[in-house]
Amino acid sequence: MAWAFMSATSKPAEVVVPPGGSSLKARAMRLLARREHSRAELRRKLAPKVMEGEDLEAVLDDLAARGWLSDARYAEQSIRAKARRYGPIKLAHALRARGVDEETIAAGFRAAGADGASNLEGVWKTRFKALPADDRERASQVRFLQGRGFALEDVLRFLKGPR
Repeated sequence: MAWAFMSATSKPAEVVVPPGGSSLKARAMRLLARREHSRAELRRKLAPKVMEGEDLEAVLDDLAARGWLSDARYAEQSIRAKARRYGPIKLAHALRARGVDEETIAAGFRAAGADGASNLEGVWKTRFKALPADDRERASQVRFLQGRGFALEDVLRFLKGPR
């Protein structure tokens, strides 16, 4: 050992690793170190790696208790990151697909505040330069904005109103 703080007789701590590879908690920590995950998403990723004698739910409960796994934080972070490009309907749908419940999604929108508010005009400007001249162009713009996750009423109000 070349480290000055270790004596010649001290041994490095032994790390107990299951025979098949790293532990379930270590895998979860590596995934969470990269980005936030919802509980259901992390469960789906770790389920194939569960070995005999390991309890996936206990690991997830421990991570949640320590504050390292949070659906609310995941929802808020996802909303803040994607609000410039997508509307609230699409954001909520994506979160539902990741296993986040409705109450947590609503709390995520509230927590994201102004940063999480989707700007219909900003999204419209990324694709179009002028208001629709005819019905065909209007339909195209409506379809685009609906596909980005905005409600039809909001889209029609935006295209009708002055800017």
